[in-house]
Parts: sequence; structure tokens; C-alpha cells
Amino acid sequence: MTEQPPRVLLADDQTLVRTGFRMILGADGIDVVAEATNGAEAVDAVRRTRPDVVLMDVRMPEMDGLEATRRILTGAPGDPRVIILTTFDLDRYVYAALSAGASGFLLKDVTPEHLASAVRTVRTGDALLAPAITRRLVQRFARPGAETTALHRDLASLTPRELEVLGLLARGLSNAELAARLHLAEATVKTHVARILAKLGLRDRVQAVIVAYETGLISVGAGEAAQESPEQT
Repeated sequence: MTEQPPRVLLADDQTLVRTGFRMILGADGIDVVAEATNGAEAVDAVRRTRPDVVLMDVRMPEMDGLEATRRILTGAPGDPRVIILTTFDLDRYVYAALSAGASGFLLKDVTPEHLASAVRTVRTGDALLAPAITRRLVQRFARPGAETTALHRDLASLTPRELEVLGLLARGLSNAELAARLHLAEATVKTHVARILAKLGLRDRVQAVIVAYETGLISVGAGEAAQESPEQT
């Protein structure tokens, strides 16, 4: 059976941005089922059209993308995946949106190929985690022990191996890199990651990175050192 193309909602107050993204996605066989010019419209459109993925601008009138993301992702299971769109790669609102459950973020100058790939990636349940940029956000805004987000978790439920996996995951290692580092099968690593997310009640790897920093499992200095290694998106 042929997989159905993702159904996308575009939320941005700039008509040219929405038009450009609609054309890019349409050329790749991705359906844009609705558009919104502010967060309130986006929340309403999600309820009406039930898209798979929402491309959400941060700064919009009436209701910004952060509040809209929170409202969209506090519903029942089956919520759409949200990708935050921003002009700035170090934006407190982006960090807060990731904490609220967004599956990743893109800069608005993203290439057509990357945009379409991002939509398909999060539609399958994966997080759009660009380790270098995500770590920069976390390092800038996360403060261990501070009530900065709703993601505070007690890591006591994790086994020593799961803590090790979480620490390496937070440094931006992919499943393949984790498997090589820990001398495990990649399938075993995926099982560890799934158990970590389930035990901590996290949506995806993006939130796991945030928790690792905010609990102090990973220090800012450790993350900065990790940036010296090649990154994979």
C-alpha cells in the first residue's frame, strides 16, 4: 500500500512565506491542508483539519507560535507534530517551544530539500534534532535546577546504562554513533532510547536533550566540548 503524503498546516503571518512553502511542499507531493496567519487561527485550523505536521512561526500577532504550540500539544494522543520556524537560531521562544513538545525547528532560509525532508521526518515520529544548534539553545537557556520549563524529571528511574545513553544522546550522537561507542547493536540502542523516553514521559529526543541539561546530567562545558566533533542532522 502506498503511504499517504503528509498533511501540513502552515502558520505564518507573512503571505510570501506561506506561499513559498506551499509551492515547495506541493512540488514534493506534500499536501498543505490549511494556512493560518496567527496562533489562534492555527489552533482552530488544527482542530478542523487534523494535519500530520504544523509548520509554526514564532512571532505572530494575537497569539504567538509558542502559546499555539502549547495549546495544540496538550490535547489527546494523536496530536500533530510541530516544527517551529524562525529567523533566529538562538531564540528563547524556540527553546520554550521545544520544551512544550515541538519536534524541532527550522530557520526560514531552509533549502527546499531540507524543508520537505523535515516534514517527512517528523511525520514518522522522529525528532528534527540538529545537535549543534539544539545544544546551543539548551546551553544558553537551560539552568540546572531552575524552573525554566515543564520538563523537569527525576532520573532515578533510569538504569546506569540508560543514564549513559541519555548523556551521549544529549551530546548529539545518533543511534549509529551510540551503538559504535557503547559496542551495542543499533536495535539495542533504539530500545534503550525508547525506554528512556517512556520512563521520563518525554515526547522525543529533543526533550531528552533538554532534560539532560536541566537536571545537570550534562554540563554546559561538556556540551561545548562535544561540539568539536562532526555533527549529523
